[in-house]
Amino acid sequence: MSGLEGSRITVSAGGALLIDGVSVEAPDGTLTALIGPNGAGKSTLLRALAAVQRPREGSVRFDGDDLLGMPRRQRARLAALVEQDAATDLAMPVTSVVELGRLPHQSLWAVDPADTIVTGALDAVGMSDFAARDFGTLSGGERQRVMLARALAQQPRLLLLDEPTNHLDIGAQLAVLGLLRTLAGDGMTVVAALHDLGLAATYADNVIVLRAGRVVAAGPTVDTLTPELIREVYGVEAVVLHNPVTGRPVIALSPLGWRRGAQMTSTSSTAPSRARPATTSASIRRPPKLSPG
Repeated sequence: MSGLEGSRITVSAGGALLIDGVSVEAPDGTLTALIGPNGAGKSTLLRALAAVQRPREGSVRFDGDDLLGMPRRQRARLAALVEQDAATDLAMPVTSVVELGRLPHQSLWAVDPADTIVTGALDAVGMSDFAARDFGTLSGGERQRVMLARALAQQPRLLLLDEPTNHLDIGAQLAVLGLLRTLAGDGMTVVAALHDLGLAATYADNVIVLRAGRVVAAGPTVDTLTPELIREVYGVEAVVLHNPVTGRPVIALSPLGWRRGAQMTSTSSTAPSRARPATTSASIRRPPKLSPG
């Protein structure tokens, strides 16, 4: 199979078994969502697939190449990982942070078109206006988008993301996932850990469902995210509907045993709150074609 293949991956730390003999696939040109409850092992598996955290056992191949066995610089030209919480100790301008993504491609003998690529990456994630800002002064959502731009500047064929919508408002969440869909449509293999089942149902071609360090289901999103599976894995009731605008699945969730017409109890005040003025966030656009590094 062309794309990402992880076979019998086992990861342990501090005597605890975190990932237990997991095998996964993500075809070329698709967006695959890695989902599961807290503590299921999503972040650990992503780090193992990216060879950031070496598995105790197993193999990881991309288009037939051994990711675990290749030199780090070569692997960085092929695959990029965007982790969940962007570092805040980078005391440098946003542009310089994104330029770090060009390091795997730079050499003493070749001219690297870093300026064009970095500018394109920042534009793709809607952060061009923040290019001169100090990275440490950005909000969590802004830092998340800058780190995505840094990954795009690597010009990877495989993009791995841990909660890419973390810290983002609704509009920015949809824009980021729309960008990931565009990248997949252009041939990139994208694997993203997501907590929001609704976003996974809307944007992912395939899902891999983890629980307690093991894969419990995997396959096309529309066939895999069933009410029965969601109840088994998350312990909640689910109804799968269809969005009349997008045609994609919409997942309505409720607690087990929830009766129609029942009201949620809350300890918060019942007094109506004043609506706050609407705010807008930077738009995220379709990335320009970036020439191979």
